[in-house]
Amino acid sequence: MKISEDVLKSKGIAYIQKYPYSDLSKTSKNGKRHYETPDGRQVPSVTTVLSATKDMTHLHAWRKRVGEAKAQQITQESANIGTVMHGSLEKHVKGIERKPGSNLIHQKAHAMANVIIDNGLTDVSEVWGSEVSLHYPELYAGTTDLVGVYKGEPAIMDFKQARRLKKKELVEDYYLQLVAYSEAHNKQYD
Repeated sequence: MKISEDVLKSKGIAYIQKYPYSDLSKTSKNGKRHYETPDGRQVPSVTTVLSATKDMTHLHAWRKRVGEAKAQQITQESANIGTVMHGSLEKHVKGIERKPGSNLIHQKAHAMANVIIDNGLTDVSEVWGSEVSLHYPELYAGTTDLVGVYKGEPAIMDFKQARRLKKKELVEDYYLQLVAYSEAHNKQYD
């Protein structure tokens, strides 16, 4: 999908194709996401690397507390909501009409997207790319949700959703993910 420049301008967002972004092929190794870089190497995704180094104690405790079946149900529902929310935000950024849908998953996702649009995207003045594949040669790769200008500064942006507000110490991996994407972007595009 191409970003509609006219629609973005009407929302106060300029679409500028500043860099020649291209997609990377995704693969799976032992159930973990990997990407194939332009030189043909297979590198792990940023989230694969972070998952391998993250303290999962709180997650294991939660799964034990609610039970495995309930934890799996909540995890799947949350993943579905996240996927739909990301799609809704991508449509917004690309100037495509968004509709809330009729089922509960779509309605929740639409509402969450509205919070991000109303509280975060209003400060985005330029979009350079959406769903941008990035890689740091020989180390890692990933796809960030948005690259552009936020509050007057070049920025890597990634949309997150959760069932409840998380404490700052529980989202350290989000910051690390953005740093990894930023380092990859800077390495690729100087």
